[in-house]
Amino acid sequence: PHPFPPPPPPPAAPAAPAAPASDAQAPAPVAPAATPAQAVGGTIEKFTSLQAAVARNMEASLAVPEFRVCTSITTDKLDALYKKLKPKGVTMTGLLCKAVGVALADHPIMFAACTPDGAGIQYNEHVNVAVAVAMPDGGLITPVLQDADQTDIYQLSRNWADLVKRARSKSLKPNEYSSGNFTVSNLGMFDVDNFDAILPVGTAAILAVGSSKPMVVATVDGKIGVEKRMQVNITCDHRIVYGADAAQFLQTLKSVIENPDQLTM
Repeated sequence: PHPFPPPPPPPAAPAAPAAPASDAQAPAPVAPAATPAQAVGGTIEKFTSLQAAVARNMEASLAVPEFRVCTSITTDKLDALYKKLKPKGVTMTGLLCKAVGVALADHPIMFAACTPDGAGIQYNEHVNVAVAVAMPDGGLITPVLQDADQTDIYQLSRNWADLVKRARSKSLKPNEYSSGNFTVSNLGMFDVDNFDAILPVGTAAILAVGSSKPMVVATVDGKIGVEKRMQVNITCDHRIVYGADAAQFLQTLKSVIENPDQLTM
C-alpha cells in the first residue's frame, strides 16, 4: 500500500515543469490549470486526475483512528552540518530524511502498516521515506527516498534532486512514488511553526516538520541561552501504533538530529 494512488501515466514526451502541454498534431494548445491566485470568482474548476486521487485518499484516511504526538528539536548542530555539507551538494531534505531513516530503523512499527483486513500488522523490510511535493498544476505527489537508513547522505541528496526534477515533469516511475512506507511533510520553508498532517492510507505514520527558529531557553546549567528549535508533529494509525511507540520514535529522532555526526557515516 502507498500514500497516494498512482497518477495517470506520464505522456511519452513530458512537458517542462509548470508549462502547458503542447502537441504538434493538436488543433490548439492546452491551457495550464489555473492556480488559486488565477482562479476567477464564480467559476468551477474540475480536479485534475492527481487532485482527484488525493481527495479520495484524504477521505479514506478519515476511516483510520489517528492520534498525534509532538516534540521540539534543537537544530543548531544540524544547521552547522548542513552549512558544511551544502557546498558538496547535500540538501536539508536529504539530511532530514536521512535522520528519519536512521531513527525508523530502530522502530519497525513506525514504517509498518495495518493489513487490509484490519486483523494484523504488515512489517516492511526497507525504510522508504516518502516526501510530500506540491505539483505546479495542482495536487500532491510523494517521491520516495528508498533505503533512507542505509543510503549515504551524498547519494540521498542526489537522489532527491533527481526525484524532484522528474516529479515536476511528471516522469517518475510508479515505484518512485508508490513505495513509501513513512511520509515526511515539511512546511518549514514557508515559516510555518507547526502543523498536523493527515495520515496517508496504508501507512503507520506521517511526520509534519515546522520551521527552525531561534528561541530563548534555559540551559542545563540554569542560565539563559538561545537555541534554534523546530517542532515536529507525528500522526499515527492507532490500530498498530500506540502513544509510547510514537514518543519513543520521536526521542530517537530528536537524539539523531541533535547529534547529527552519524548522518555522514
